[in-house]
Amino acid sequence: MSKRKLYLLSVLSGIIFFLSWPPYGLPLLLFVAFIPLLIIEKEISSEGYKGKRTLLFGLSFLAFFIWNITTTYWVYNASAGGAAMAILSNTFIMAAVMWTFHIVKSRLSPTYITSHSAKWLFPIFWLAYEFFHHSWELTWPWLGLGNAFASMPSFIQWYEYTGTCGGSLWVLALNLSIFDLIKFDSNKITTNKKSANKILLVATAIFLPIIFSLSLYYTYDEKQNPVNIVVVQPNIDPYSEKFSGLNFEEQLEKMLTLAESQVDSTTEYLVFPETALTESIWENDLPLTSSVHHLRMFIKKFPKLNIVVGAATWYLYEKGEKLSETARKFTRQDGYYDAFNTAIHLDSSNTIQTYHKSKLVPGVERMPYPFLFGFLESLTIDLGGTAGSLGTQEERTVFHPTPALPEGEGGSTQKEQRSRVAPVICYESIFGEFVTEYINKGANVIFIITNDGWWGNTSGFKQHLEYGALRAIETRRSIARSANTGISCFVNQRGDILQQTGWWVPAAIKGTINKNSTETFYVKHGDIIWRVCFYVSIFILLFSGTLNLLRKKVRP
Repeated sequence: MSKRKLYLLSVLSGIIFFLSWPPYGLPLLLFVAFIPLLIIEKEISSEGYKGKRTLLFGLSFLAFFIWNITTTYWVYNASAGGAAMAILSNTFIMAAVMWTFHIVKSRLSPTYITSHSAKWLFPIFWLAYEFFHHSWELTWPWLGLGNAFASMPSFIQWYEYTGTCGGSLWVLALNLSIFDLIKFDSNKITTNKKSANKILLVATAIFLPIIFSLSLYYTYDEKQNPVNIVVVQPNIDPYSEKFSGLNFEEQLEKMLTLAESQVDSTTEYLVFPETALTESIWENDLPLTSSVHHLRMFIKKFPKLNIVVGAATWYLYEKGEKLSETARKFTRQDGYYDAFNTAIHLDSSNTIQTYHKSKLVPGVERMPYPFLFGFLESLTIDLGGTAGSLGTQEERTVFHPTPALPEGEGGSTQKEQRSRVAPVICYESIFGEFVTEYINKGANVIFIITNDGWWGNTSGFKQHLEYGALRAIETRRSIARSANTGISCFVNQRGDILQQTGWWVPAAIKGTINKNSTETFYVKHGDIIWRVCFYVSIFILLFSGTLNLLRKKVRP
């Protein structure tokens, strides 16, 4: 096969990925998106191309670059440099997966594994990559294959068992199965006419999960355990108003005016977006801040009301107190402090609960691996009034009205009746297993607070909305979503998005969602598929590496 055809196959693969991706794509196209790349890998393996590994890497890079730039171009709205780094580094890692698969396959087949079976190494390595990309500090799991079905919740109800890694496995297995139907003959690529049974298996693999999911979708019955919520979308421009144009009093007044149009005596929760409070808030004196005072005055009008609101906060370390790795030194005085992206819970009592965002955007909210890249700290992008690495917390915090019964008291009925909120902040909503940490601590509803206005009117905020809805299916928890700019809405336990607000309009919506205390298989066990593939891939890499070293030693 000519190199020209190989390049055309590479471009075709990238285009299919683009055409399959939310918010406008057809996700089922993903079932054939890898096939052009698998054809390239097979062709390069069998032909006498010079520099075949470099050629494979380059062709893979081209396909994945098309996929990355067409689906995540919107990062450019916030930072051209950040977009270039995200797109190029993610493309490089994806191409490295294909390159690694090719090398390991060539080392193990046909001596240790048949050539036919060797292609199944690819999903193992890809799933290991997705797991790793969810876990390390340079995390960017936006293009995890399982996310592509976010716009089709009725097709993926079985995510309550597998999470999005199940969707990724579905995509990879079908690509390889369909690839197995293709017959290679010289420069021609045709279907294998003797593959009737294989075609039947492929059709079953496509439609059986969908049929099972549709059955779950249409028979799922939410237990009626309602909580009345008002969600506010203030629509304050993050570039020209939020941190420079409007002062914090004006912004808070705008939000409370919107809230007052919907809040009544039955409202249990009022939800404001990420960094809604822009006053300089020191957590050491949190109850004394002007913003908290105004919110408490509002609560007095509605004694049943609880408020969850996002804020940028700071914490001043006492002399001798242990410092975190993100602690900052004052430039003009002695002492250290930390900055946080925070969710705050207020109610009619004097209790204030806080949660610090802990899945931070690399290069925006945190410099990855500060012991290596700490000298680049000043280059982090300022998206929220505070540049530099933010602080985090080790465990998730679940908000609840106070006073609350201690765990184990009041019986199961009382436990189900109490509202226990998972305050998920922006980027955190992309991480399925991370969100289950809230659920395992007793959360029976999820609030997602975000500010998607950084990305402009692009596919970015729409993808973020749909990805967040996946968490509803995985955990069977209803969601209230408050976006400063973007889309605010409610999501039921089947993943249906309800009462969407418009883009770039101030709004307040009132709705009722149901609490749920049942734990799904995924909540209990997490990303089993990813984890198994990660450890299996490490074993395979060590084994193939050892073989390669032994072969080199025995060569004359």
